[in-house]
Amino acid sequence: MSKAAVRLLALAVATAAVMTGAPLATAAESAPAAAPAAAASDPFYSYDGSEPLSAFAPGTVLKTRTLQYHLIGIPTPVKAVQLLYRTTDAQGRPAANVTTVVRSLTGDGTKAVSYQSFYDSLSPEDGPSRAIAGDVTLGGLIPNAESLLLVPLLAKGYDVVIPDTEGQQANFAAGPEYGTNTLDSIRAATRSPETRLNSGTSFGLIGYSGGAIATNWAAALAPSYAPDVNRKLVGYAEGGLLVNPAHNLKYVDGSLAWSGVIPMAVIGVSRSYGINLGAYLNDYGQKVYKELERGSIINALGRYPGLTWKKMAKAEYANPNSIPAFVEAMNKLNLGSAATPTVPGFIAQGDAGVLEGTFSNHRGIGTGDGVMVSGDVRTLARQYCATGYAPVKYTQHELLSHTTAAVAWAPVALGWLNDRFAAKPAPSDCGRIPAGNSLAPEEPAPLS
Repeated sequence: MSKAAVRLLALAVATAAVMTGAPLATAAESAPAAAPAAAASDPFYSYDGSEPLSAFAPGTVLKTRTLQYHLIGIPTPVKAVQLLYRTTDAQGRPAANVTTVVRSLTGDGTKAVSYQSFYDSLSPEDGPSRAIAGDVTLGGLIPNAESLLLVPLLAKGYDVVIPDTEGQQANFAAGPEYGTNTLDSIRAATRSPETRLNSGTSFGLIGYSGGAIATNWAAALAPSYAPDVNRKLVGYAEGGLLVNPAHNLKYVDGSLAWSGVIPMAVIGVSRSYGINLGAYLNDYGQKVYKELERGSIINALGRYPGLTWKKMAKAEYANPNSIPAFVEAMNKLNLGSAATPTVPGFIAQGDAGVLEGTFSNHRGIGTGDGVMVSGDVRTLARQYCATGYAPVKYTQHELLSHTTAAVAWAPVALGWLNDRFAAKPAPSDCGRIPAGNSLAPEEPAPLS
């Protein structure tokens, strides 16, 4: 990458970072959640072939285009290849999704990093590929700002693959679907001559928060769903991980900043698994549901201080575990019940959630970084140590919250991945990770 391109990326990223740092409530109220009609109608995102999607193997490239990499709608000298490819949704059905490949000017196609964005949105128009193509939305400011993390990867010679992890329906929090979208994105990237990546390219996985969901599920599903991809992986680096969503929803209940995640998760889970959790909400819950139906995390953060599930639910469903569909969906999303990755991992987690307005400390859940539960992450890391053959490095930042821990995590994660590509022995904290929570499946509860 040229110095001029790097400077332009840095300038645009700095602008995006400033914009995403605006007061959240003001931003959410002043900007629309949905993208312009032109973005929503982009024909590139639609599969229009004569053969059904089921006729193609996962990872098959359906369409290809090359365009300028945009930042906040401004084209840069950097080129990006975008691919429409066949993948699998949360219900096991064939689906089409989009990924973006950015080629390093100093690379040779032998090594690549799959970067999973934390765009966290219920609107497909907020996906990374849309922002890279030049669309400008409120939620799309997050993938714009994340471009800052791509610069050191490109400068080191890594080609970077950036999947729209949530799929074209924006199925927020649907971890297994995040995983298949990511794995099939890697497959597609190695099957397109425009990317220069191929079957011999080595890959690392990296992501924080929402990106960690995709990263961990991809690493866990790879041995069974995509063994061809698993053989290419050198490791996964992640931070701020969602492990057991049922615990997280109880943890953020009443939070000053993060309680908006509750309705976002209800919407995302309803959408991904084809169930109507909205039917269990009272009038106020229905109102919040409608407000966030196509919103992003920027719309939700700080907008509903003190919101609880009980305030949103009909009286008889004050305990969400009294809803069988909820229990079934939460258990499908629990990483504790998924397979163990077979490649080395680096997992980081903050534990100062009080800094972001989350003060709860429920028995069996404990504390976290404001939105992610530390005890769940520790148990998952210990589980990987006990059931796997690959080393796990685990770091818990006692004095950092979800947002601040990301700053500490990023340079360490990049360094850790560099070492894996260099074939250095992976460090291990197995045997030194403190105990955490039970990750046993959720049990149904009687109606209130």
